[in-house]
Amino acid sequence: MLRLFVAIGLPEPVQLQLACLERGIPGARWIPSDNLHLTLRFIGEVNEGLAEDAASALAHVRAPAFEMTLAGVGHFGPLQKANSVWVGVDPCPPLMRLRDNVESALVRAGFQPEGRKFKPHVTLARIRGETGHHLANFLAEHNTFRHGPMTVSSFSLFVSHLSRSGAIYEKAETYWLAGAPPEVDDGDEEEETGEEETGLQGFAARRARM
Repeated sequence: MLRLFVAIGLPEPVQLQLACLERGIPGARWIPSDNLHLTLRFIGEVNEGLAEDAASALAHVRAPAFEMTLAGVGHFGPLQKANSVWVGVDPCPPLMRLRDNVESALVRAGFQPEGRKFKPHVTLARIRGETGHHLANFLAEHNTFRHGPMTVSSFSLFVSHLSRSGAIYEKAETYWLAGAPPEVDDGDEEEETGEEETGLQGFAARRARM
């Protein structure tokens, strides 16, 4: 079984800037900087056949590249018993349309509709137990946080799996938006030489060898 979600990955400089906010709430489980992302759709645990269906469906999503700005901080749950802390996003119609296109593609492929209203955010921490005044202080300190505008040129299908050090997120497939040609990275050489499998099949193969 593969645990999947669809998200916008963040450039490393943005991840590092967000990581600088990760302090001041005792007991919070801060998300490692390289795991920070903006979730478009959580899929959940599926077998490899359904994972391939999801990957194929997402390949038909058509949307233009766009600009978005990260802005402000917030939380889910009551202030005294919040379950997470996040950085928000300025109103961004192209982001909402991309999310709707992703949702429609997955529903057409046979996945159940998402029941929750979409609120774009980047989760910074998970919280258990009461936070006392610490969360209120955190919100007051960072409520004017802004970063951007930043260009969103792609979204990805991620695989999440647990390790002894915590969750590890791996990009299984990346989908480029219109007007944003794919960037070449070191992974392209491995794919061309056949030294390393990529995508969902490559992930499944590597997982089998663990």
